[in-house]
Amino acid sequence: MTSKDQNSVAEIYGLVLAGGKSRRMGKPKDQIHWHGKEQRYFAADLLAEYCEKVFISCREDQTQDFDPNYQALTDTFLNMGPFGGILSAFHAHRDKAWLVVACDLPLLDKDSLAKLLQNRDPDQIATTYKSPFDGHPEPLITIWEPKSYPLLLSFLANGITCPRKVLIHSDCLILDPNNPDALMNVNSPEDAEIADKTLQEQKKTIDGS
Repeated sequence: MTSKDQNSVAEIYGLVLAGGKSRRMGKPKDQIHWHGKEQRYFAADLLAEYCEKVFISCREDQTQDFDPNYQALTDTFLNMGPFGGILSAFHAHRDKAWLVVACDLPLLDKDSLAKLLQNRDPDQIATTYKSPFDGHPEPLITIWEPKSYPLLLSFLANGITCPRKVLIHSDCLILDPNNPDALMNVNSPEDAEIADKTLQEQKKTIDGS
């Protein structure tokens, strides 16, 4: 973080993006048990260590059978995917920064979140990672500062609903990930097999250490 007056820096809320339809996966990605519980709750627990409050971004129909120990934040900007989830979060809490993670990052680890926070630059619109898969900024593991809200709205007014394009064409801090696997999106059964194998290998390493 810069030397900017700490009192003027927005506190951080966490947001787990879990409102997707999971068409390529064939089953709800947010409810897969990668770590002994539904992934949306596991991701929320990860964020809780770093954020004042954590919300799970979801559709209204996903709030049925929702665990009361977690806070749902239903979309007010509809049918826009992750872009709508981020806008809905800012609409609910305009003065907060949002540490946003997607629910389809089963390899996400604490160190990756900690690095984002340690290097956060609130003078930029966001602090993010460079994707190891395509070299572009990864919007779905990013700290979005309050100043990004009007910028997101201006992109929306121009018909652009891709958060990655916002980062590409704006001033943001882009970090290289220490653990590239942590940024792996699992969107299909084939991706899930790779992630499951990686998790098993990680467990063997930990058990053997």
